[in-house]
Amino acid sequence: MKVTTHTSTDTLTLVLDGELDASSAVVLDAELNKPEILNYRKVLVDCQRLSYISSAGLGVFISHLQRLQDSDVKLVFFNMQEKVFNVFEILGLDSLMHIVPTEQEAQAA
Repeated sequence: MKVTTHTSTDTLTLVLDGELDASSAVVLDAELNKPEILNYRKVLVDCQRLSYISSAGLGVFISHLQRLQDSDVKLVFFNMQEKVFNVFEILGLDSLMHIVPTEQEAQAA
């Protein structure tokens, strides 16, 4: 999996490309662990090219969620493929995580 970042004044966008599993979760964890991430108001996660997510991949987001919330940083997922969304939904994470269909909605969140 490849993680590309784009920044604006108060937003960090992470573009996920490929499969997020136990081996690639380390890359994402390193991105989310960077101290400067708390300088943003929003962290948007573009899932358009995310073809698969394992429990290890979900665990990375869950493990950082509280730290982001405590720092008033919104974590918003968008462009999620149906099969990836179904994993979030089955585990009840769709009610814990903010998931919207489009980048425009993610920006407005």
